[in-house]
Amino acid sequence: MAHEIIAATNAVVVLDVALPGIVWGWIITMNMWAKSIGTGIIFLTFFLLKKYPEQTGFIRFPAVVVSIVFIHLFLFFTVIDLHQMFRFWHIFFHPHMTSAITIGAWMATGFVGLLLGMAYFIYMKKDTVMYDKLLGYTVILAVPVTLYTAGLMAQSTARELWQMPTESAQMILAALIAGTATMILLGGNKFNDAIKKDLGIILGLSALAAFILYMAELIFGPMKAEEVAAVLEYIKGGEYTVMFWMGQLLAFITPMVLVCLSLKKQSYYLLKIAAVSALIGLWISKHVWLVIPQLLSMS
Repeated sequence: MAHEIIAATNAVVVLDVALPGIVWGWIITMNMWAKSIGTGIIFLTFFLLKKYPEQTGFIRFPAVVVSIVFIHLFLFFTVIDLHQMFRFWHIFFHPHMTSAITIGAWMATGFVGLLLGMAYFIYMKKDTVMYDKLLGYTVILAVPVTLYTAGLMAQSTARELWQMPTESAQMILAALIAGTATMILLGGNKFNDAIKKDLGIILGLSALAAFILYMAELIFGPMKAEEVAAVLEYIKGGEYTVMFWMGQLLAFITPMVLVCLSLKKQSYYLLKIAAVSALIGLWISKHVWLVIPQLLSMS
């Protein structure tokens, strides 16, 4: 109930205290995880069709179907997290382009439109030329769709752990990890050894880069701000320690080790295990990194 009216602006103050507890929980984790798969599979489809056009033509339809499914999961979890979910249409008819979520919604809509166009041309028309043409535009749009969540997190005030440059890099790496892992599972034994080797290298290097970023934040973050030091205590010896390191082990360390073993022994069945581990661990890692800054009271 309104308790104060500011005469100068006629603004009605309905809440002037911090929201207690975790506002962004597992729903947003699902949002980011599904988006990483939906955009990442497009990155990998573009790469494989350009480098191995003759051997990877069969992935066109299943890849776009996977992307459509997971992008709609991403949109579903976005909408249900809105406090006024049945007013989401305001984003399109009363947009405020200073908000990352508004910009992201417009880009995601365009991304979905291109995906549906790709599905139409490959399934109904059997037109690979038009599919590949739309794929190029879809890849371009997949980049900001992947990055917009980093912008949304960076807009959150007093959350020093979420910085735009680092989060942007993590979002791109998450898309590469999730997209590569999904492609490994999608292609299965239909890929030749050269393609499997490339996918393993991409997965391993992306996992390595993401792991380095997390460790850099863990070691050097407390030197940046007292808030970061306080937040990271939940990881260094608090209630989220086990969950954090489980995520790091499954998402990054295990895939790196399995990729190295796979390449050394030329035994590519290990890539499937690495892919499953990466997808599970990525969800856990994203969830911990999303939740812990919200545990610190802002009041």
